[in-house]
Amino acid sequence: MSVVADKLRNDFPHVPERISGLVDLAYNLWWSWNPAAKMVFKQLNPQAWVESTHNPVRMLSELPEETLIAASKNPLYLRHYDIVMSRFRQELASRNSWYTEHFSHNHGHTIAYFSAEYGLHHSLPFYAGGLGFLAGDHLKESSDLGLPLVAVGFMYSEGYLHQHIGPDGWQENINEVLNRDASPIKRVMYNHDTQLVARVPFIDPPIYVSVWRVDIGTIPLYLLDTDIKENDPANRMISSRLYTGDNEQRLRQEIVLGIGGSYVLDILGIRPTIIHLNEGHPAFALLERIRENVADKMSFDEAYAHVQNTSIFTTHTPVPAGHDAFPHALIDKYFGRYYSLLGTSRETVLGLGRAPQDAGGLFNMTAFALKMCAFRNGVSKRHGEVARDMWKRLFAESGIGIPPIGHITNGVHVPTWLDPRMELLFNTYFSPSCPSWLSEHDSPLIWEMINEIPDEELWAVHVQLKRKLVNRIREHKRRKWVSEGTDPVNVVSGGALLDPNALTIGFARRFSTYKRADLIFQDMERLKRIVNNRWRPVQIIFAGKAHPADDEGKRIIQKVYRYAHQQDFGGRIAFVEDYGEQMAQYLVHGVDVWLNNPLPPNEACGTSGMKASLNGVLHMSIMDGWWIEGFNGTNGWAFGDAVSSQNRDWSDAGQLYDLLEREVVPLYYTVSNDGFPHMWVKKMKEAIRSTASHFSARRMVKEYVRQGYDPALAFASAGKKTV
Repeated sequence: MSVVADKLRNDFPHVPERISGLVDLAYNLWWSWNPAAKMVFKQLNPQAWVESTHNPVRMLSELPEETLIAASKNPLYLRHYDIVMSRFRQELASRNSWYTEHFSHNHGHTIAYFSAEYGLHHSLPFYAGGLGFLAGDHLKESSDLGLPLVAVGFMYSEGYLHQHIGPDGWQENINEVLNRDASPIKRVMYNHDTQLVARVPFIDPPIYVSVWRVDIGTIPLYLLDTDIKENDPANRMISSRLYTGDNEQRLRQEIVLGIGGSYVLDILGIRPTIIHLNEGHPAFALLERIRENVADKMSFDEAYAHVQNTSIFTTHTPVPAGHDAFPHALIDKYFGRYYSLLGTSRETVLGLGRAPQDAGGLFNMTAFALKMCAFRNGVSKRHGEVARDMWKRLFAESGIGIPPIGHITNGVHVPTWLDPRMELLFNTYFSPSCPSWLSEHDSPLIWEMINEIPDEELWAVHVQLKRKLVNRIREHKRRKWVSEGTDPVNVVSGGALLDPNALTIGFARRFSTYKRADLIFQDMERLKRIVNNRWRPVQIIFAGKAHPADDEGKRIIQKVYRYAHQQDFGGRIAFVEDYGEQMAQYLVHGVDVWLNNPLPPNEACGTSGMKASLNGVLHMSIMDGWWIEGFNGTNGWAFGDAVSSQNRDWSDAGQLYDLLEREVVPLYYTVSNDGFPHMWVKKMKEAIRSTASHFSARRMVKEYVRQGYDPALAFASAGKKTV
């Protein structure tokens, strides 16, 4: 049997041989974090690049042959193309990396990373929010560092949701089926001519998956798709969209992801040495690892110890309701034949998923993962503390006083989230002292050079990015008005009246009640005075989606949207609908201030603020999540009560207004005689200097290697229990 990727070039016969490498490049998301590679596509036809929404596969399929022939004969284009393709092929073929240099003793091992969602690029809408983008950044950085990692996830044909805001401000969920053949995703083929289809093993009723592959640099991501003719209608819907509200369908998703994903890796000839679970959704992969070891003649206890000491679990959820738990009757329905293959009793298996805080008869996926993984971590220092408190009863049952849950604070993939204009500016001033600064960006010393950049130049780039953001929002509303005849009030509330010269605050995240998107509207009259100040105006851009089943979140969106309608706000409140990765890029690059005001301690981390700070956007946040580690008193602002109180919303909002009136607004509008806000730019530089290295995915992945992967691989090699 041979399992191979599609011969993709046959699908693009109109691409001349001289530039046929464009097809290979288009199908590897390496281009998405390398600006020069993006330009190879954009230079073919800038308008086509825009209309394809920066999707090179779609763009290549739609470009006329004469355009491609002209490019293949253009010496200037070919020079750029050859340089990019040489670098692309060299990086993918290189045997030398940070990982091979420092961990050569782990040669021959494979790490499998499982996640229910991945935020990689908007052409692949397999994400709902921060969990997915964290997973995507983890894969990109793993490629940059040369880790021997493969990933497993779902091919969601309908993605998460496309958001439309109706005239009354209510979120409407729009279904839009992914065009698989116009996306950077490949079929995994069986014997060259048939897509690989596998049955999820030992699970009844039977469920089948077809297999797709996304290449992220050197990292393959295998995606499972149940929307195939082999499945009955109910099973075809398992992978249609993220996070269904139906409990049984959610269980079936997690069975397919964990057990089906493990089996697919086995079919592909990949037997991972260790696995890393990104949240509890794929935790059934741990059961499948036990089953495989028992089939290899281990006892259950031996298999349990082996799996435990070669597995890593990252928990992201400080909100109790966010942890999946399934009734035993449902587990029995699908695992009836599976229990006997584990070398132990049904009661033992169900006991592994028991959590003290749950009502009896539930299998808790997070509790199961915590018991089954020797390395467990939260995603910020504060979240580690919250997780230890949340799960202390679970470990107390085993006589463990302090729960063994550490933390590795999240980080963001710098090449993805640093705007190309910022990167060019940094190149100018960093490269003379450190030509390889971007490959060493997790060193704090690199970012000390930020003060060498003249204030005028940094400010000029920021102003460009801000205008780009405002123009993008206006153009989006213009196109929607032309194509759909949107109500003019909707056009206004969507940002058509935004002023690129006004102090601009951004609030963009999932609309859940604990994130308190409407906190700033506590005192309407005071807020109106702030935003409508004739000489120092302020505007606020909101964006984000509520879960399809979260009516409370939808009501908050509706409330914000209706405020944006009010003439009293002068068009200075905007709600940008259908927030996704592309708009996130514009916002974290272009606003002046990034606002975050969750109800503590519910913010596990908050990576959007890291992305903003990386680009000189000043963070203004409640002291929760990453900001407890990131705030140094001069790189942004902190507000909010240290302890909870009955009138917390009013108190926190009052402190927010005070900050705006006394510090933020005056600082922004304080301009020197030369016309530049030097004190504001000084704060921008401090934000970049103090956060860029520590809150990078490079630092994060290196910590996972040193604290989790290497000890687990050492156990696998030595065959003894880790400490």
